[in-house]
Amino acid sequence: MKNIENALKKLNIEFLTEEPMKNHTSFRTGGNAELFAIPSDDSEIKAILSICREENVPYFILGNGSNILVPDDGIRDRVVIYLGDKLSYINEKEDGTLVVGAGTKLIQLCRYALNNSLSGLEFAYGIPGSVGGAAYMNAGAYGGEMKDVLVKCNHINEDGTVGSYEGAEMDLSYRHSAYSSENKIITSVEIKLNKGEKDKIDAEMRDYLGRRKDKQPLEYPSAGSVFKRPEGYFAGALVEQSGLKGKRIGGAMVSEKHAGFIINYDNATTTDVLELIDFCRETVKEKFGVTLEAEIKTV
Repeated sequence: MKNIENALKKLNIEFLTEEPMKNHTSFRTGGNAELFAIPSDDSEIKAILSICREENVPYFILGNGSNILVPDDGIRDRVVIYLGDKLSYINEKEDGTLVVGAGTKLIQLCRYALNNSLSGLEFAYGIPGSVGGAAYMNAGAYGGEMKDVLVKCNHINEDGTVGSYEGAEMDLSYRHSAYSSENKIITSVEIKLNKGEKDKIDAEMRDYLGRRKDKQPLEYPSAGSVFKRPEGYFAGALVEQSGLKGKRIGGAMVSEKHAGFIINYDNATTTDVLELIDFCRETVKEKFGVTLEAEIKTV
């Protein structure tokens, strides 16, 4: 890892050591990242990958950290590559397609769409996370999903070569994309929206945000919905019907406002959250015979 630090210094690529991951995850849990690299463009991403290959050290891609859990002992012997504000941009092509950097926050993209009277992203207003992360997991809410607006994803392969997936190649389905099982790094996406009426778009966005505030425990750190929707059921309803609202393990708690959420109620650790996830899965399986699949990714 020291060799990687020295190589990054030579290339003037920004990095941090022993960076607290709780500062980079919406759950506000997790230990330190031994080495936290902050590339400013695609060429720096390629350089970091090259260095990792030379030193035979794996890497982990981090966006806005809104759907992940980092172990309490942190991320060791592995380089965290942070695709954040330095990789945030929105450019418009001649045909109206938006080219959006992976580090752009989804809320920024939604506001850009609103300000330019572009419809199609109303469902996403208020979803935490980066655009790259939203494409990676085909984020969705209120009947909409990224699949509805994504036309192309540009990426860098493990060997540093560039590529892209278009249309059906992206393999977008419920909380899934082609990237779910591949170690490619999404660097930007292309999105096609439709011209609309600004007032109508604004009203719809406000409506969805209002519903989120009413129904979701946004006042506590969390990673949104914990479980994927099992076919024929709603995960939150199954957890609630199992009598688990308010169930606590350590500082983690099943939200009393929405049973589909586990919140960091009182200085929870990642271990607390994981144990509570397992407890909910076991209880629902025993009571209803349904196996819940976690939507949250554990590093």
